[in-house]
Amino acid sequence: MLKIKVCGMVSKNNVREVADLSPDFMGFIFYQSSPRFVGEHLELPDWNPAIRKVAVFVNETTENILKTCDRYQIKMAQLHGDESPLFCQQLQSGGLEIIKAFALDEQFDFQVLEPYQNAVDYFLLDAKGKYKGGNGLTFNWQLLDKYKLQIPFFLSGGINADNVAAVKNLRHERLFAIDVNSGVEDQPGLKSPSKLNELVQNFKR
Repeated sequence: MLKIKVCGMVSKNNVREVADLSPDFMGFIFYQSSPRFVGEHLELPDWNPAIRKVAVFVNETTENILKTCDRYQIKMAQLHGDESPLFCQQLQSGGLEIIKAFALDEQFDFQVLEPYQNAVDYFLLDAKGKYKGGNGLTFNWQLLDKYKLQIPFFLSGGINADNVAAVKNLRHERLFAIDVNSGVEDQPGLKSPSKLNELVQNFKR
């Protein structure tokens, strides 16, 4: 069964609403240029340990990543910048699981992923757009046929209630989870429980 990650959470009350729908992962963006930046002081409600927290960074230092994750008891870091395989390995040595994101278009060279095979736990494959994520764009999912590595991956980019059923038809053996963000929002950072519930129901159907 594919897993669901809801990313770009901001407010404590919205986190509680989304948690009631029991996603597998919930992501928090610690990148100041993002419209979904969590701010300097993230407040979380009582946490369901079945939902894994993911901290999202872009070209941050290892020191700040480890410090932030320790502060909020987060065990997974998602990296959307120019982080090298060595950088990822350093974070793994610090006790974190690593999701390394890459933005895809028709010209994407899947060979750039190969040096990361021993440095990450997951890849996240997103659509190339203006921002480092949350662009609301999908890419040509047929490109996934070129993905031949053994590392499981999250699929991101414009996934919503209308197209989530098509994800299940991909049947890629390394597709581990879907990552949803702008496709279930009322505004940046504010997830709509009704849109997310519709997506979950279409996903499970």
